[in-house]
Amino acid sequence: MPDAATAAGPSTPPGPAPDSRPPEVPTADLATTHTLLNCLLREVSGPEHQAAVTDGHLLVRLPRADALLRIRVRRTSLTGAHRFHGPAYRHGPRGWRELDWSALAELVASELELRGGTVNGEFVGQVRSSRDTIAAILDGRAGRAPAANAYLASEQALAFGHRFHPAPKAHGGVGRDRTRYGPETARSFPLRLLGVRRDLVVEDTARPDALAPVDELAPAPEGYRLLPVHPWQFGLLDGHAALRGALADGRMVDLGFGGPEFAPTASVRTLAGDGCFLKFSLDLRITNCVRKNAAYELAGAVALTRILADPVRRTAERHPGFAVLPEPAYRSVDLPDTALLEGLGVIVRDGVTAAAGPGTPLLAAAIADEYALSDAHVSRLIPDPTADRVAAWWQAYLALLVPPVLTMFFGEGVVLEPHLQNVLVCVDGQGRPVRTVFRDLEGTKLLADRHDPALDALPARVAAAMTYDAERGWNRVAYCLLVNHIGEMVAALADLCPAAEARLWGEVRRVLRDHAREFGCPPPLRALLAGVPLPAKANLMTRWQRAADRDAGYVALPSPLGAAFLDGAHDAGAEEAQPWET
Repeated sequence: MPDAATAAGPSTPPGPAPDSRPPEVPTADLATTHTLLNCLLREVSGPEHQAAVTDGHLLVRLPRADALLRIRVRRTSLTGAHRFHGPAYRHGPRGWRELDWSALAELVASELELRGGTVNGEFVGQVRSSRDTIAAILDGRAGRAPAANAYLASEQALAFGHRFHPAPKAHGGVGRDRTRYGPETARSFPLRLLGVRRDLVVEDTARPDALAPVDELAPAPEGYRLLPVHPWQFGLLDGHAALRGALADGRMVDLGFGGPEFAPTASVRTLAGDGCFLKFSLDLRITNCVRKNAAYELAGAVALTRILADPVRRTAERHPGFAVLPEPAYRSVDLPDTALLEGLGVIVRDGVTAAAGPGTPLLAAAIADEYALSDAHVSRLIPDPTADRVAAWWQAYLALLVPPVLTMFFGEGVVLEPHLQNVLVCVDGQGRPVRTVFRDLEGTKLLADRHDPALDALPARVAAAMTYDAERGWNRVAYCLLVNHIGEMVAALADLCPAAEARLWGEVRRVLRDHAREFGCPPPLRALLAGVPLPAKANLMTRWQRAADRDAGYVALPSPLGAAFLDGAHDAGAEEAQPWET
């Protein structure tokens, strides 16, 4: 089989003639098949030189499971993030035979088990859960009008989830709850409200009015404070002995459903209300993690909001189109059972309206989606996508996204997590990017050696959860920014204008080079500009090994940034030029 570079590297040969129209929405079966192949190519078959693109198809060999697979390629990618079309096939004695998603999942499981000796009896079931959820989402969306609010419609547009995760819509709950409380079917619902006796309330605030969005949901009984609970979580806690005991003896009061309705956002457990977000616990595994607000995360959100105030202010002064949504408060109940402290804990996040300014905020993941499932999709923002219009839009986008992320890292010692689901892009009336808003402090970390005094003042567990060393922090920034976010946005733009992919990566290189000059070209940026591989998060292997998301590993992805540099240096005859000077 040809070398894997032909499948995943910058030398990828042309595939079939590309079509600039957004593709038709696939079935749940096809979406699951494509996602499994994306993961396999990135983490296993590509690195092992067992994949190639030829005659308009991707060929993948699973040597341990003794299988040869094929799928049609709609468009190839410089980073191996190809677009697929139709079903997969397996070669056998009678030639190529169609392979359904479940048989493919079994084959992937067999290959991984034989490859590393690890057995994971949950894997195929998780892929099935994801596939079934996607099918229910597509059925639930049929004939249903999207949210009238463009921002909420973008939050609710991710019917297929992360295309480099083997089970992007897997969850541990009942399917009807996932479609009832998930964002994709454009529903909203009231919260379950509890009254907590004042002496049992545990909370913290970074400013005096930070808990007003909670207190104003509904009146609380005399001597009690209001504690909203996600209705799905309340159902999961039904029967919990400590909760039943507290409700029975009056330490807590069940006030039923009440207050204004909230709408789920892309993270499922974070709900959007009038002027605020509330981030709840959900004692379910969604993708890699059980989504609960651990005690150290409750305290850490408020502590990090305080610590970040000055770095965010300085960065916003330097980059006026930059904002971060603070998480200035939490509230929970202090009972002997820690499970209730965490299970009932809620984090208050500021609303997006003030941070967005005059622009319309849209979820970056909806803009970059492979399929045009909302008006936020890039095909709607650039309705007549000539190469020059796409490039101009991309230049404006990069100028808002890249510099503040790198300034926060190199200038302030703060690791933002700018993946597609954590960034809101504000656009003007013509669809042009004018502002970026970063959210979710759970993934935001501090470089320990840059923030010692502030960290030393915190409990050790809280401080440990909000810190990275420099290497780990940079890997996270590079993956989230360059692979997850920029890589997927380039893919969406290249769908509109296939010939522009190299030019789009050239613009990324230009922004990195300019920032490198400004900061004296620190070694991580020097390495990027020299073309070192990009770190891509290994979601398939993380799930296979049942590892926590924080402990996820990375695989090396061929970098188109180095190819852009070499071409530019050759064309200019600058044999002695440094990578940041070309």
